[in-house]
Amino acid sequence: MPLGVGFANANPDISAELAPFLDLPLVNRDAAHGPGGVNPALPYDKAQLENLLEKADREGVDPPRYAALLLQYRLVDVTEAAGIDLITWDPRAGVEANRQNLIDSYSYYVGLQLSHRELQWAGMGGLVGADFGGGLIDFELMSGIYDFPGMAQTANAIVEQTLGVLGPDAVALLPEGLQALARSGATITPEDLQQILGEILVMQKNIFSDLMPMHQAYVTEGLPALEQMHRAGLFDDSVLNAWIDVASGESDRIAAGNRVLLQREQGEVIKSQWDDVRNYKGDVGEAITYASTIAASPSVAGVVAPRSYKPVTISATLADGRVATLTTPLPSWNWSVFDQRWDYISAELLPKYKAMVENNWPQLESELREPYDQKLEGARPLRNIPQMLQSALEGTTVTFV
Repeated sequence: MPLGVGFANANPDISAELAPFLDLPLVNRDAAHGPGGVNPALPYDKAQLENLLEKADREGVDPPRYAALLLQYRLVDVTEAAGIDLITWDPRAGVEANRQNLIDSYSYYVGLQLSHRELQWAGMGGLVGADFGGGLIDFELMSGIYDFPGMAQTANAIVEQTLGVLGPDAVALLPEGLQALARSGATITPEDLQQILGEILVMQKNIFSDLMPMHQAYVTEGLPALEQMHRAGLFDDSVLNAWIDVASGESDRIAAGNRVLLQREQGEVIKSQWDDVRNYKGDVGEAITYASTIAASPSVAGVVAPRSYKPVTISATLADGRVATLTTPLPSWNWSVFDQRWDYISAELLPKYKAMVENNWPQLESELREPYDQKLEGARPLRNIPQMLQSALEGTTVTFV
């Protein structure tokens, strides 16, 4: 029977079979705590989980008491559908150990978009996921040969040029990530990259584990299944309303609902983790996240690359009264800062992906249908960071008025 149709009574009599699986904390909802599902006390057998939830329904258990059980069921269901072994899914094991999980998870995103035009969050995540995954492969396979000392030298040259032309006050206006790269780029180690890589893989699993159970519930059982998850306290009113909008069949409401899902992903699920990555060992995390902002190139038609969005422009009044303006083709912002990331997403990714869905579906469909392992290998941006920085140095200009 479909799950999620029962209602609680005030004083249920709980069976001995069900009792051990109630009131369990979501100790592993954040994958940083370990591999597997949401609580180690829960089973991984889908039929057993479904049977326990049906018992909870029949026995009138208050939904928040079986929140962990319900999320485990939904997570087992979606990982099976995606071909992922939830028990062994350990983001800390590195990219090579998780390569197939990356391919399977993002392929599942893409499949949702192809079969359900309204699931735009999934489609955009699938396209951008290839860029993300390609970058992770670079991190792991090339961490020993990144020329961070060379990057530091180039960043220092930009800082020195700013200092020489505009003065010390202007240097403080340069992006903190660029300053951090100049100060500490030469000290970044392969171990630093591996540590940050692990954090990013944790984020990838956390996003899947939060949003994909909702998507699977929606495509298999519809809004009643999401209403049950809401009653259990797995997400708030705004998310349920977002799903109602996604299911509405109305273009603007669909876009608005997907926007809420994306805002949950970026502003709740992984916000603090990006902050932790940026704060890793002071300048080290700041420098690496800024370098990643330079390298990123989202695969959505018409989207401006982050490095070209709001480039650095600094002005200062000189002693002779002239105003000098330095411009360098590097981002004035850092992807790891939520407010700055969301500004870019709102201005570039969301509207342009929506336009593709509504106005150029054949092109989008063609891109989505590209085999995901090929898509992943085609997105290897980080190796180009040194050249991008050198190009930015060469493209730095100063004008006087």
